[in-house]
Amino acid sequence: MPFTRREFTWGLAGSCLLGCEAAERPMWSADTHPQDYPTVRAVDYMAKQLREATDGELDIRIYSGGQLGSERDTLEITMFGGLDLNRVNLAPLNPIAPATLVPALPFLFRSIEHMRAAMDGAPGRTILDSLEAHGFKGLCFYDSGARSFYNTKRPIREPADMAGLKIRVQNSDLYVALVEALGADATPMSFGEVYQALVQGVIDGAENNWPSYDRTRHFEAAPYYSTTEHVMAPEVLLMSMRRWRRLTDDQQEAVQNAARASVPVMRELWDARVAAARERLIAAGITLTTITDKSAFQERVAPVYEQYLNPELLELVSYILTMSTDTEGTS
Repeated sequence: MPFTRREFTWGLAGSCLLGCEAAERPMWSADTHPQDYPTVRAVDYMAKQLREATDGELDIRIYSGGQLGSERDTLEITMFGGLDLNRVNLAPLNPIAPATLVPALPFLFRSIEHMRAAMDGAPGRTILDSLEAHGFKGLCFYDSGARSFYNTKRPIREPADMAGLKIRVQNSDLYVALVEALGADATPMSFGEVYQALVQGVIDGAENNWPSYDRTRHFEAAPYYSTTEHVMAPEVLLMSMRRWRRLTDDQQEAVQNAARASVPVMRELWDARVAAARERLIAAGITLTTITDKSAFQERVAPVYEQYLNPELLELVSYILTMSTDTEGTS
C-alpha cells in the first residue's frame, strides 16, 4: 500500500532521528510556495552562499510546492528535527510564540520600508529570538506583501464603505477581529474556495496582496481594489534548533550570514512581482482606489491591539510605531 504524504514525511523524519548524521546529507528545507517563488529562489541563493562559505560542507535541498505537506505539518516536523529549514507564514506560529502576532497586527506599519526596517532591526530580532524556546532558530524575515481589500460591490475609501460587506478572511481569530472592527462581516474560508464564492455571491470580497489578487484571477469577479494595506505581515525562515546545535560556531555563523544575504535577493524578486502584477491589473481595468490617509481605519482597529497583546508585547508595538526610517516612502 502506498504511503500518504504525512506518513512519508514522518518516515523521512524518523529515519533522520534514528541515525542519519547531519554531516552526511544536505539540510532539508520545506516551502509551500512553488519553485519559481521569491522565497524559494532566496533559499536557493542561500544554499549557494553556504556552499561557498563552507567549501561544500553545508548545502540545502529544497522541497518546494508543498511536497512535504502543509505549513502546520512541516512546522511540527521541524520542531522535532526531521526538517532542518522551513519557510512559513506567521499565522501557524501565533499559537506557539505569541510575539509572532505583532507583525500581523492591522495598520502597524506605515509602509513596506517601515516594516522592513522593523523586521531587520531590534523588534525583528526580539521576535526571532522568542522562537528558540519552542524548538526553532529564527534566521530572517521575508516579505509577504501588503494586504488590501477588494470586493464586488463598491470602492472602499473609509470604514463606513465596508458596512455589511461579507469579507473572506483566513481561519484566524485576529483577521476575524480586524474585519469586524471595520464594520464588515468576516467569513473564514479556505483560499481555494474564494473565486467561486465571489462569483456565486457567497462573499462580497476578500483581502490579499497584488500578486495573489492577480494570480488567482479574483479581479475578474471583484474588480474594486482599495489600498488599505492593512496588514504587512512578513514570512519567516526557520531552522530546527536540533540541527542548529549540531553545527560548529563557524557553521552557525555561515548559516546566519547566508540567510541574511538572501533577504535582499528575495525582496528584489518580490518587488518586481508586485510591480508587474499591479501593472497587469490596472491594464485589465480594475477600479483602483488609493487610500493615503488611513487614520480612520487605524482608530477602528485600536481595540484589537488590547484584545490580543499582553503589556510586554504592547511595549514592542509602541517601539515599532515610533520607529523612523530614512528610506520610508509609499508602498
